[in-house]
Amino acid sequence: MSTFILLVFSNVFMTFAWYGHLKYGHDWPLWKAVLISWGIALFEYCIAVPANRFGYGNFSGFQLKIIQEVVTLTVFIGFAVFFLKEKLAWNYLVAFVFLGVAAFFAFAFKAAPGGT
Repeated sequence: MSTFILLVFSNVFMTFAWYGHLKYGHDWPLWKAVLISWGIALFEYCIAVPANRFGYGNFSGFQLKIIQEVVTLTVFIGFAVFFLKEKLAWNYLVAFVFLGVAAFFAFAFKAAPGGT
């Protein structure tokens, strides 16, 4: 559970690092947006690295990446709707559902030892 919570927090930071300047920093020079984003991303790395280290063993590397992607999309939906004030269209929802199905397949079946 700590892996999941840490991944949620790291993704909140990374989402703001990558996309936060789209709302408030449009008039900033690009170098300023990059430096501010990099500073925010530093905090994300300080959370994401322990999340993955704690989770590895309970989850495979593939599973950790899939968890991270599902968390990223979930966080981004909230960010896009509430922060960027974008509408969540039906086709985006369908795409997210398909990604959820992909996550299901990654966890529903036990991989053979050695990954084959």
